[in-house]
Amino acid sequence: MINKQPFLIRWLRSLGPGLITAALVFGPSKLTITSKLGASYGYSLLWVVIVAILFMAIFVSMSTRIGVATNQSLLASVKQKWGKPASIAMGIGVFLVTTSFQAGNSVGVGIAAAGMFNTSPEIWIIVFNSLGISLLFFRSFYKVLESVMILLIFVKLVSFFTTLFYAKPDMTEVAKGFVTPSVPEGSQGLMIAFIASCFSIVGALYQSYLIQERIRINPELREAKNDSVTGIILLGFMCSIVIICAAAVLHPKGIAVNSAGDMAKALEPIFGSNASIIFLIGLFGAAFSSLIGNASVGGTLLGDALGLGSNFSSKSVRYLVATVMVIGAGIAIRFGKLPLELIVFAQSVTILIVPFIGMAMYFVGNDKEIMGDKVNSPTIKFFGALGLLIIISLAIINCKELINNPLFHQTK
Repeated sequence: MINKQPFLIRWLRSLGPGLITAALVFGPSKLTITSKLGASYGYSLLWVVIVAILFMAIFVSMSTRIGVATNQSLLASVKQKWGKPASIAMGIGVFLVTTSFQAGNSVGVGIAAAGMFNTSPEIWIIVFNSLGISLLFFRSFYKVLESVMILLIFVKLVSFFTTLFYAKPDMTEVAKGFVTPSVPEGSQGLMIAFIASCFSIVGALYQSYLIQERIRINPELREAKNDSVTGIILLGFMCSIVIICAAAVLHPKGIAVNSAGDMAKALEPIFGSNASIIFLIGLFGAAFSSLIGNASVGGTLLGDALGLGSNFSSKSVRYLVATVMVIGAGIAIRFGKLPLELIVFAQSVTILIVPFIGMAMYFVGNDKEIMGDKVNSPTIKFFGALGLLIIISLAIINCKELINNPLFHQTK
C-alpha cells in the first residue's frame, strides 16, 4: 500500500499535479516575457521571479488543499457559497480566456517545429493539435496528461540548462539580481506582465481539479502527500534560467526580443545553429505543454459550470477540451498570430474574472465548514490576502492600460 512504499517513491508520485500546473503556465508567452526581461534589463529583475513564485505557490497550495478537503469541485463550492450564477460566470470566463489565448500556443508550436525542420508552421500546427486531441481518446486521460507534461518539463529543463551552459553567465551578477531588488527605469510594464503571467490564478485554480482527478483514479491518495510546491519551484527555475541566458547573451549586445522565436534567432549567430535548435526544442516544449494544458483548463471548467462533469472521464469535458484546441488551431492557421481583437477581448475578460477567481479560492479556503482541518492557516490567510491585493492591483493597472491603449479603441 501507499504508506509502505519508500518515501522517495511516494514523493515523486505526489508531484504530478504540480508539474502539470507548472508545464501549462510556462508557455510561449512566458518564454517571450522572460527573454525580454533578461535582454532588456540584464540580471537586475531576477528578484521578481521569487516574488511571483512565492504567491503562486501559496495559491496553488491552497487549491491543493481545497481539492483534498472535499469531494465536490471548486466551482461546486462556489455555487454552494454564492449561487449558481457565480459558478457559471467563473466557468464561462475561464473558457473564454483560455480559448482566446489558445491560438498563441498553436503558433508557438508551429514556429518551434518549423524552425527546427525549416518548413512552414501551418502543417505543424495541424499535426500537434491533432496529436493533442488524440490524447483525449486514452481511457485515463489524466495519466497520459501527467506523463506528457512531465516529459515536456524534462525537455524544457534540458534545453534551458544547455543554453545556460553556452551562455556562461556572470554568477556574481546572477546572485546580485536575486538578492538586491531594483526597478530599472522603464521596466514596470514588463514586471507587471511577468508577475501577472507567472502568478497565474487560473493555473492555481486548476490544481484542485487535477488533485481530485488523481484521487478519483486512486482514492487512497486522499490521505497521501500531495506536493504542489515543487512543481511551482521548477516553474521559477525555468523562468530564472531563461532570464539569465538572455541577460548573458543578448543584453550586452543590445539585442531586442519581441517573441520567443527571436531568442532562438539571436542565439544562432553567437553560438551557431546547435544552440538555436536547442532553444527551439525548449520553445516547442513550452508551447505544446501549454497547448494541451490550457485547453484542458478551459474544457474542464466550462463542463463543470454547465453541469456536464468536472473530470476527464466525462465525454462532454473531452469534447470541450478538443473544441478549445480546434478553435485555437483554426485562428493560428487563419491569421498566423493572435489577432488584436482576441487579445483585447481576452484581456478584458481576464481583468474581470481573475480577481473573482482569486477571491473565490481565498474565501473557500477560509471556510472551515467546507475545508475542515484543511482550512487556511493564519499565515496562509495573511499572504493570501497580500496575493489578492496584488491580483486586484494588477487588474486595475491592466484595465487602465487597456482603456488608454489606442489599439483598444480601434477594435470598437
